[in-house]
Amino acid sequence: MNKNTKMLALKLLDRFDKHISTQLLLLHYNRDRNGGPSFCGVRGPTRFTGLHGAAFLGIARIFSTLLEIREWDVNAYDCMGMTALTWAARRGHGDFVTMLLQADVNPHQADTEYCRTPLWWAVEKGYEGVVRILLEREDVNTNQAYTGYGAAPLSWAAASGHEGVVKMLLEREDVNPNQTDTGYGRTPLSWADVEGHERVVELLLERNDVHTATPDYGCQTSLSLALCNKHAGVVRILERNDANSDAVSCGGQISLPP
Repeated sequence: MNKNTKMLALKLLDRFDKHISTQLLLLHYNRDRNGGPSFCGVRGPTRFTGLHGAAFLGIARIFSTLLEIREWDVNAYDCMGMTALTWAARRGHGDFVTMLLQADVNPHQADTEYCRTPLWWAVEKGYEGVVRILLEREDVNTNQAYTGYGAAPLSWAAASGHEGVVKMLLEREDVNPNQTDTGYGRTPLSWADVEGHERVVELLLERNDVHTATPDYGCQTSLSLALCNKHAGVVRILERNDANSDAVSCGGQISLPP
């Protein structure tokens, strides 16, 4: 980025919330996600500021200069209920996340739609670098669930098979490895069993405090979920960890899949 490009970018971002390019950016973004515009009225997305735009695009090299232009509210919500930190985490821009955390941003301020924190978004996307940066903050809440299905970051990582993310979360002493979601009543282990993520199951069982007998809302335990979903590898891992006696039958039948 040369000097002239930087000057033009800063000039645009200084009035980004009132510029046509912002409206086009978000229209394209939502169209690609099969959604409609997340703003109303003829004035467009007036709260999507230059700080939000820089975080969205990951332009970290002008961050410090951008803050000198005016006194930005680094925790402000935009028209989509997102903060700059949320956008940076959601888009995987680790450098921008680091700079925002150094600017006294609230590290666990959730979005306004489903209360998803920056950590939750980074976990959902599997951005290990961003997750690592956020977990370096001791005050980051590792167990804050979002309001959709009530799944905590560890449950989402386990269900998605993000092994590196699961490992990092389990290294935090304050993470709850048995936290159940409100949608299905499943623990992180239950979700790994359902999806057949063998390595994630092994990582979870390395924690001595992980429960294998916690039933979900359908009265299914870890072993019965693995059996019903025909994940033979997961079944064998659970059996090696003495989960046999915890099985609850699926349709009255319990059998090891071929």
